Order: sequence, then structure tokens, then C-alpha cells
Amino acid sequence: MPEGWKKELGKLAEEGMLRGLRTVDGPQRPKVELDGRQVLLLCSNNYLGLADHPRVVEAMVRATRDFGAGSGASRLVSGSMREHHLLEERLAAFKQTEAALLFNSGFAANTGIISSLFGPADTIFSDALNHASIIDGCRLSGARVVVYPHADSNALEALLERERKNRRGRWLIVSDGVFSMDGDIAPLPELVHLKQKYAALLMIDDAHGTGVLGDGGRGTAEMWGCLGQVDLQMGTLGKALGCCGAYLAADRVVIDTLINRCRPFIFSTSLPPGVAAAARAAIDLVDSPEGLRLRNELRRKTALFAGRLRDAGCDLLGSRTQIVPILTGEPEPTMTASRQLLDAGFFIQGIRPPTVPDGRCRLRATVMADHDDADLEAAAAEIVRIVRPSA
Repeated sequence: MPEGWKKELGKLAEEGMLRGLRTVDGPQRPKVELDGRQVLLLCSNNYLGLADHPRVVEAMVRATRDFGAGSGASRLVSGSMREHHLLEERLAAFKQTEAALLFNSGFAANTGIISSLFGPADTIFSDALNHASIIDGCRLSGARVVVYPHADSNALEALLERERKNRRGRWLIVSDGVFSMDGDIAPLPELVHLKQKYAALLMIDDAHGTGVLGDGGRGTAEMWGCLGQVDLQMGTLGKALGCCGAYLAADRVVIDTLINRCRPFIFSTSLPPGVAAAARAAIDLVDSPEGLRLRNELRRKTALFAGRLRDAGCDLLGSRTQIVPILTGEPEPTMTASRQLLDAGFFIQGIRPPTVPDGRCRLRATVMADHDDADLEAAAAEIVRIVRPSA
């Protein structure tokens, strides 16, 4: 093997930037077995606790028994199965669009959607803190990409105005709904206003909003009251819905275009039918009184946990959601804090570049609806003790 790879890994280790894998035994519950001992899980995106909900598990088991473990092919060959169509119909109804299309992951969805619908003649306006998959989708499209300051609609309008005199092709404004590393929320009403004023399309990646935001759990756009005004509603099935995969909900013409042009869709074996059935059961739960109860619990417990940290002077980077980042600054103290927390029984990941900018390292904690209040209190106290010892 080339020696250069070993040297690169050694350099990462010296800089406190080397990544590795840990093994979790058992389901994604508030407490898990990690490397042989029980710890409090504070880094899962299983926000509503649906990953092992009996109804979700039973739906997966039933569909697996009826349709098999795998789909056998891509959707355009022989892998387009009944469960895929039923889930797409449910997603379209849930997001109040004409149609929806499944993808195998959020990364495949964003890279495929953007690169298939936009090209060198088009211009994309992208939030500076958008997910890596959006960034890569923009690059793959070959479109002109204009990056606007994070969540700054005034700066975005100035850029739209600047570009207008040389306008050509389609314009797209694209943003995360909930930003996965900061936990803040995109200003959708302003983005909708700008997309209308400048005749642009609007795409929102609602991976971390779907299921938890809005009265019905339909996500960021429902929370802001503009569900019908987002042209491209992308989301994932692997966060609050507790499964895996992703989707786009949009007009029928958009979905048909992707079926014919989107390489990650065309050339990928489709999701197992059991996954599709489980995700449909999860949407039914979200769209029910139990889902409302879980969302209310998640909000209450997030307020409890984040409130303790804010009261102690921790910088939570403006988070307004169940994603609770604690700013630590540099890689070495961040990873030291993460190890100390794990030693104390709290599993919280440290986040470093390139995931976040230099000097903006953080501990990224996530709250779940079924966390115990006392455990969250204890975790907050330990974080404060380690991150702010003089507080």
C-alpha cells in the first residue's frame, strides 16, 4: 500500500483529527451498550425513538416475509415493488405534493436531485452551512454556484440582485431546513419571498426537521406556514422516522424528470421492501396523536437539557431544535471532552473540520423523546463540569 496514506493518517492523529468507528450493541435507545458497557446515547438522530417502535419493526418484518429481504434490482429494471409505491404515495400526501421519489440515502438524493435538474446554464444560491451532499450536488451539476452567508436573507437578496443583470437559465435557492451541526432553522418565509420575487426555485433539505417540526410533524415548511411554497422538499427516512433512505416530494413533472435523468436513482438497487414498509408505518405514527405526544416530549426535554447548558454559560450556537451543539473551539480539547464524557457514561461525539469550520469545533448532543429527565440533567451537569470547569 502507498506509504502516503499511512503518513496522512499519522498526521491526522497528531492533529487530533483521526476518525474511527465504535460498535453499538442493541437498538438506538436512550441507553446503549458501547464497547461492552452501558452509556447514555446523546448522539443519535432517532429523535422520536421510532427506530425500534413495535409498529415500525412489525411492518418491516411483515414486508420482509411477504416480499423478501432485498429488491433484486434498480427501480427501472425489476426492483420497483409495491411497498416502494405505497411509501411514495404516503410521502406525497404527508408533504402535500403531487408525487414523491425514493432514494437510498440523503447523500444520494441531494447529489442526484441537484445534478439532474440543474446544469452549466443555471445558477444555484446555496447557504454557506449547507450539508456536504448539497455542496457536492452543486459541484456535480456544473452550475454557477453563489454561496450566501448563513441564513442571511438580506445578503442573499443582494446577491440575487447582483446576478440579475447577467441572468440565464434556471435559478435555485437551496438550504437545509434544520442545520445539522448548529441546530438552527432556515428563515423559510424570507426564502419563499425571495424565490417568488426573483422567479427562482426553492429546495429545502428537511432531513432534521421532518417528523419533529410543525404541528403535524411535516417539517420546517409546516412550522413556518409555507408547506405548499417549497418546490423541492427533500428529506430522509433515517432520522426522526427511524429507518433509512431518503426522498424528494415535488410536482409530478419533477419526479418524472428524475426517474429519467437521475443517476443515483437509475443505477442503484432499490431499498429493501421491508425498509419502505417500516418508513410508511413511521409516517403514520408521526401523523397521529402518538406522534404529537412524542414531539411535545422532545421539545420539553430539549428545553430542559439546553436550558441547563445555557444557564451555565455554554455557547449553543443559536440552536432552536433537538440538535444541541456546545462550542469548544479547537480539535484537541473537543476530543478530550468527548473522551471524558464517555468515561463518565455519556456518549457525545466531538465534531471537527471539515464537518465544521476551523475554530468552530463542538460537542454535538442530540435529544430523543424517550430520554429520561434525570439522565439529561446529569449529562448537562457533566458537560458543564468538563467544558466550563470554572463556571
